[in-house]
Amino acid sequence: MDIEVLRRFRFDETRQSYSSKDSILYALGIGFGSDPLSQDELRFTYEEDLRAVPSMVNILAHPGMWVKRPELRLGWQKLLHAEQRFDILHPLPPEGEVSAKYRVTGVVDGGAAQGAWLYLRKTLTDAEGRPAARVSSTYMLRGDGGCGMFGAPEPPLAPLPARAPDHVLSHATLPQQALLYRLSGDLNPLHASPELARQAGFDRPILHGLCTMGIACRALISVLCPGAPERLRHMSLRFSSPVYPGETIQTEIFDLGGGEIRFRSRVAEREVIVLDRGRVELAPAMATAPNEMEASR
Repeated sequence: MDIEVLRRFRFDETRQSYSSKDSILYALGIGFGSDPLSQDELRFTYEEDLRAVPSMVNILAHPGMWVKRPELRLGWQKLLHAEQRFDILHPLPPEGEVSAKYRVTGVVDGGAAQGAWLYLRKTLTDAEGRPAARVSSTYMLRGDGGCGMFGAPEPPLAPLPARAPDHVLSHATLPQQALLYRLSGDLNPLHASPELARQAGFDRPILHGLCTMGIACRALISVLCPGAPERLRHMSLRFSSPVYPGETIQTEIFDLGGGEIRFRSRVAEREVIVLDRGRVELAPAMATAPNEMEASR
């Protein structure tokens, strides 16, 4: 990559109007609707009293495949999503208009053998001009180590406790899960093209990391705040291994007391942890005013 061009790179502001159909498509993309008789599933997949899944803030106003811009000279074929965090500042409605401002906040160079880590932040604003969410992404650039660095990394994510989880939920993914999920905006061909997946070192296309995160969000909502998804205000995690569409994801939830909730997810068929060091925050059970939520952050 060209580190100096990347340092000076500026994104155009991205705007998106999304409809209830977009919210339903996102929910279907992370597996909601697998039980069409469940009221908890229908809350996200049927237009009557529709709710938005909180993790949808990850994909709204997506900037497109900016990593392919030739002037950046990024080895995008070897890019992997390493970590993701979001803070919801105002509950997300099932339809509306948002704008997003993106910026690369830093690159940490691990050397030619290890690659580099790129840190990207998004500020999401609703149609009324209110801050709706903050989203941070960390990408591992496996082919771009030794090119230099700038800025600073995100704070480290803490390991989970060495004990059994309090809750375990299993969700099976479909063989076509990645093809369905990519319709919500992330069109990286790594998740669709067998040839490009092989070039990147995988046997076949892998599931989007953010799809796996959405499936974990689904599990967290069902255990921690059923019927009130707007209570979920923060979620952060590390992507530790890829998921192949068709595998079963088990999400383990740890209630440490005092409002401290941690989680991780693993693939049941391979006993491999795919999401690690997860953390979630909830708003109080009583509705919290948006300005109070903003002040608490």
